[in-house]
Amino acid sequence: MARASGKPGSKKYLVLGLCIGLLAVAFIADFLWASSSSSSSMYITSNWSVDKPIDRIVPKIEKKLEATKDHKAPNTDGVNATFADLPAPQLQWEEMAEAPVPRLDGAAIQIKNLLYVFAGYGTIDYVHSHVDIYNFTDNTWGGRFDMPKEMAHSHLGMATDGRYIYVVTGQYGPQCRGPTARNFVLDTETKQWRDLPPLPVPRYAPATQLWRGRLHVMGGSKEDRHEPALEHWSLAVKNGNALEKEWRPEIPIPRGGPHRACVVVNDRLLAIGGQEGDFMAKPGSPIFKCARRSEVVYSDVYMLDDEMKWKQLPPMPKPDSHIEFAWVIVNNSLIIAGGTTEKHPVTKKMVLVGELLQFHLDTLEWSVLGKMPFRIKTTLVGFWNGWLYFTSGQRDRGPNDPSPKKVIGSTWRTKLSL
Repeated sequence: MARASGKPGSKKYLVLGLCIGLLAVAFIADFLWASSSSSSSMYITSNWSVDKPIDRIVPKIEKKLEATKDHKAPNTDGVNATFADLPAPQLQWEEMAEAPVPRLDGAAIQIKNLLYVFAGYGTIDYVHSHVDIYNFTDNTWGGRFDMPKEMAHSHLGMATDGRYIYVVTGQYGPQCRGPTARNFVLDTETKQWRDLPPLPVPRYAPATQLWRGRLHVMGGSKEDRHEPALEHWSLAVKNGNALEKEWRPEIPIPRGGPHRACVVVNDRLLAIGGQEGDFMAKPGSPIFKCARRSEVVYSDVYMLDDEMKWKQLPPMPKPDSHIEFAWVIVNNSLIIAGGTTEKHPVTKKMVLVGELLQFHLDTLEWSVLGKMPFRIKTTLVGFWNGWLYFTSGQRDRGPNDPSPKKVIGSTWRTKLSL
């Protein structure tokens, strides 16, 4: 009897023991999993540099993932096609005779019916060292002649008095090579070159203009090609000759950087648009290979007048850079063709400008004059007999992609009615 009455009690205790055992196993397994997961997480974190705290790393990862997701979204092409484009009237453009060579970051000066086109990249590994001339009267190219061997090949500063063309500093060689401080002057009637006193230090793409008998040079990029410069110098010149041996310091420009338009109108000196930062040479590269750096494109407009103090004028309709030779003055209006604006917010690619912007000098108001045949930067612009011309530069990848692609030598014109 005692045996019979003890069997149910044993089963009861056995079941209870099994339940307790299962709970213990589950608890231990959970503990081991958590420990393993924690160790793995610590290992991943230890791969980051110790000077980057976790609370700063996590947002960067999330931001990168979000950008990747947006980039793959179905409507990205539509956004990419319209970003930064301004509403603008359609203009009738006519393609003219193509330039003898394609050019990027070249320079140009118009004297009467002739457009003198200087230097520039042919490709990233090849730069031009000659001048081509476009004749607006018969719409032909010709009259090629060489530049001095010591003269820069791109990112030049340039101005004219109607006969002499003053050429200031710039980049010597292809890729992202260093700048020079050498300056020259060209007599367009004799095709003879002369030396001018060198700048105190080399500069890339400084804003350059003749004003009140002095050659003014300001801003640009410093010797590393990236850091904006604020310095402003001037040199007295007359009939292609320097009247002084050294450059005189002037009031620094409020905002530095290269690739801006510099204009003298109504006895006032204007600096328009531009950017801070540019490509730099890759450290240790034997060919000075260009490496991308951050850039900030801006819409600022500054003016010097009788008070010799910089004053800020109404900004451009949008930030615009690479416009140093992309402008003309017609009927008291400044017209600017193309350029580059802020990068695309998703792809982070450079965005080219495809509008003609107009600055009314009597009212100091901006407007959009019309669309160009395509988006393009570093255009070389002239105006003759009612026609606006542009040649050369780097154009977009098509209507749906405003990023830069092909360097061109084509020439276009449109009839303006202002």
